Amino acid sequence: MNSAPQPRPLSIHLVAAEESGDLLGAALARALAAGADGPLTLAGVGGRAMAAAGIVSPFPIEELSIFGVSAIPRRLPMILRRIRETADAIIAARPDALVIIDSPDFTHRVARRVRARAPSVPIVDYVSPSVWAWRSGRARAMRAYVDCVLAILPFEPAAHARLGGPPCIYVGHPLIEQISELRPDADEERRRRTDPPLVLVLPGSRSSEIRRLMAIFGEAVARVAARIGPMELVLPTVPHLAAEVRAAVAGWAVAPRVVVEAAEKGRAFRSARAALAASGTVTLELALAGVPTVAAYRVTFVEEMIARLIRLRADLQSIILANLVMGENVVPEFLQNDCTPQRLADALVPLLADTPERARQIEAFRRLDRIMAVERTPSARAAATVLEFARQGRRDFAAAAAREG
Repeated sequence: MNSAPQPRPLSIHLVAAEESGDLLGAALARALAAGADGPLTLAGVGGRAMAAAGIVSPFPIEELSIFGVSAIPRRLPMILRRIRETADAIIAARPDALVIIDSPDFTHRVARRVRARAPSVPIVDYVSPSVWAWRSGRARAMRAYVDCVLAILPFEPAAHARLGGPPCIYVGHPLIEQISELRPDADEERRRRTDPPLVLVLPGSRSSEIRRLMAIFGEAVARVAARIGPMELVLPTVPHLAAEVRAAVAGWAVAPRVVVEAAEKGRAFRSARAALAASGTVTLELALAGVPTVAAYRVTFVEEMIARLIRLRADLQSIILANLVMGENVVPEFLQNDCTPQRLADALVPLLADTPERARQIEAFRRLDRIMAVERTPSARAAATVLEFARQGRRDFAAAAAREG
């Protein structure tokens, strides 16, 4: 007697086109493997992290990085070819679900091609484009080729509902999976209260940010030191900018300790009394770590005009991610002409003592655990949704095949 044929493994394709998406894809791949209740096959496009999780990319995603406007015409034919190749591979494989991860300029083009030629494949978008900030029409357009959005910011489901976007589920920000690395132990908590205060200086992770902010930040901390006395400065940066950063701080009145290792950065976040930071994801990281912060940013004139238009159209009261998540302007922000050494110093000094300004930020940061729902990892939440779409897609396909038969 012949045994019944075994069903083929559930098949899921993941597509990421840059390092941040690669890290998300790797965590999702591991969560999918842990959450599957049967055989599972994973494939797709990603980087080193996804390769370590079992997804070997057919090409290095570093090819897709474009630095500068002048590089776009030269690289565009190759990028368009990779979009076609990626979509063709997915269409040929007919997976039970496709997950596109961030990088909408690449991944959404892949998704549109797949939806046009293989409409039965469910498509999940992990990380929503910033439709709440600019190009809001993208939300409604996504309904044609995205079945569900997995949001990493808690206000995004409401934004998609308001803008007519696809169904959107908040699964949590990837920083949630690093909570234990951000929260101080008893010794580190004591260091936060011990003099001289440890102050984090975070001028950004791009050369342009270093050029625009380093001198201002250096003068600001010099003015703070003149008012409060000695302090310890730590400046975390990325390896490829370390030499540039060290050259930029060589003339600072208060010399910072420049660190590039993740472990050293983690210790500094857990021990810092306050921070001076460029606007970006790091403001949310600092908030989760409970570090009162002053945020600042400067861009070119053209970028400023674009940013002003976006902020006006989107009715944004802040550009600081921590403020957007908390729904109130807790972290002071100093942008463009307001980003001066004196204003930064005036805002930072109160955060280094027991003041109402410091207490207000710390109290607001305590609410983040509830707002961001940190009790379950984002990758586990995301995997549960993706697996459900994959199983439903298989059921729908089987039902359609039965009707056709």
